[in-house]
Amino acid sequence: MACWALQITGLILGGIGMIGTFAITAMPQWRVSAFIEGNIVVFENIWEGLWMNCVYQVNIKMQCKFYDTVLALPPILEVSRGLMCFAVMLSVIAFLTAITGMKCTVCVGDNKQVRSNIFLAAGIIFILTGILILIPVSWTASNIIGDFYNPAVHAGLKRDLGAALYLGWVSSAFLMIGGAIFCSFYSCADKPRTWRYSSHSCHRPHKFEHVEMKSTTKHSQYKF
Repeated sequence: MACWALQITGLILGGIGMIGTFAITAMPQWRVSAFIEGNIVVFENIWEGLWMNCVYQVNIKMQCKFYDTVLALPPILEVSRGLMCFAVMLSVIAFLTAITGMKCTVCVGDNKQVRSNIFLAAGIIFILTGILILIPVSWTASNIIGDFYNPAVHAGLKRDLGAALYLGWVSSAFLMIGGAIFCSFYSCADKPRTWRYSSHSCHRPHKFEHVEMKSTTKHSQYKF
């Protein structure tokens, strides 16, 4: 029962991390406008994401525009796009792999060793996905903080940390915790088998001793 509960917990954490990965990739709130140096003009908010930038104005609908060309994008944005797309793909693979190894499925039968190997693969992929998310999220946050405290950057060009970055850190934590739970099943897979063999070997001498005592009794009966 505890094993089943851990499997469900790992799958839920991995599923939440997978959904968060999709949301992070699509959200435009990676870099948001910062109001500093007495700039209290809040009727316009600027959001910059991986695929588009959006401008939200009071009493006006939000206007979003995709980036015109890929060649004009800064290197950090190109790398972040590639890593996040790869992370989305890995999160789906890890989630489907984990479902395949669940006790409620009949894909692998009752072979516990095969299930433990499947859980190990799913856990490693979940952890790798979390690391891939951390790279672009932390890199972008580092650039934003560096520009924010750089006096050479104009106040109007400075940006603040967006909601997508915070969601990225949380999703990465969920993915890595879920992956660690699935990896723990592999390390515990051989323990029940070792206990069974050791207990069997401990009882084996008693069995032989019982047979020997029985044969001795028979010989004594024949003697009399």
